[in-house]
Amino acid sequence: MPLSIVVIGGGAAGFFGAITAAETFPGATVTILEKNRTVLNKVRISGGGRCNVTHACFDNRQLVKHYPRGEKWLRSLLHQFDAVATVRWFENHGVQLKTEADGRMFPTTNTSETIVNCLLDAARRLNIQVQTSCGVSTLQKTPSGWQLQLLTGETLRADRVLVATGGFPQLTAYGWLPDQAEPLLSPVPSLFTFNVPDNPLLPLAGVSVADARVSISGTRQEQRGPVLVTHWGFSGPAVLRLSAWAARDLAAVDYRFTLRINWVPTLNDNELRLALHDFRQQNGRKQVFSQNPLGLPSRLWQALSAEAGILENQRWADLPAKSGNRLIERLTNSQFQVAGKSTFKDEFVTCGGIALGSLDPQTLESKTQPGLFFAGEVLDVDGITGGFNFQNAWTTGYIAGRHIGL
Repeated sequence: MPLSIVVIGGGAAGFFGAITAAETFPGATVTILEKNRTVLNKVRISGGGRCNVTHACFDNRQLVKHYPRGEKWLRSLLHQFDAVATVRWFENHGVQLKTEADGRMFPTTNTSETIVNCLLDAARRLNIQVQTSCGVSTLQKTPSGWQLQLLTGETLRADRVLVATGGFPQLTAYGWLPDQAEPLLSPVPSLFTFNVPDNPLLPLAGVSVADARVSISGTRQEQRGPVLVTHWGFSGPAVLRLSAWAARDLAAVDYRFTLRINWVPTLNDNELRLALHDFRQQNGRKQVFSQNPLGLPSRLWQALSAEAGILENQRWADLPAKSGNRLIERLTNSQFQVAGKSTFKDEFVTCGGIALGSLDPQTLESKTQPGLFFAGEVLDVDGITGGFNFQNAWTTGYIAGRHIGL
């Protein structure tokens, strides 16, 4: 009887693991089980439908710094399959990637269907069976391997199983899995935007600042980068990175906290005060509202000036010291009361899942359940936006697939 390998989950990690297993162990039968009616759904919608395949960070020591959870653990895995290997793999399978200014890498076709079709074609060539609408209700060890009870009532057997289901929102959703060496880590969301219902800047929805510092009051959590004002609060790369690094802290306070924003992080208080003083000396007869010396979007500058109590027709020469001080405070330390979160488009990620200490760090096989492997977001590994979560999927899927038939 040929070796029977079943992959649970038809996403990026599942397909990559299945393809690698079929290439490495050509005598095996490989089957992908997907509970939804279609496969590779997250690949299709990611990156605005373009699929951010990976990131052009080819120094693994730097690459792992983009993972709030799993940094040290992932570093050793990248020696087996890293971003360089990812680019080479897709090129060898007919997909050329391009690098954008921020380091994100996409197919040159600018459509995720290129990646989807690449994976589907590879699976087809390797005779991998793909079964959709095929969820698993129980997974049990037997003397001869594994028994899978499907939601359809059907029973399957397998010699080896790779779990690549992605993250689950609740601990109870992991109940069908056999116990592991370490307890599951409670899942919480990562990569989300902040809801600020009482935000005075809501009318500015769509305004963005290219470089701002965002931080969480009472913690050391802070990030710097682009910030976007939205209809519900704040988004943008800096906010998303902050939500990822502080995922567990924010879950613990039910996403209610004080957000601080420094709109001019390139200047300290003294430098800012001096810059405004010099501008005032040279433009005293001009109105504060219409003359923005810091390069901020004009609507944001006017809103912050109004919050500081500056009148619309106020001239720089007539600006009271108290109003100037309040303006500096708004520019460097705007504070907003966050009262909830929103999913960032469809690119949500889960923090938590299978504890990394439960797995062999070189093969991703369960320490307590031989023949059971894990890959992708089901693991307690998550990255910030920019292609890092897909890189985790390619790396862990490849490594599990390389070892699952041994």
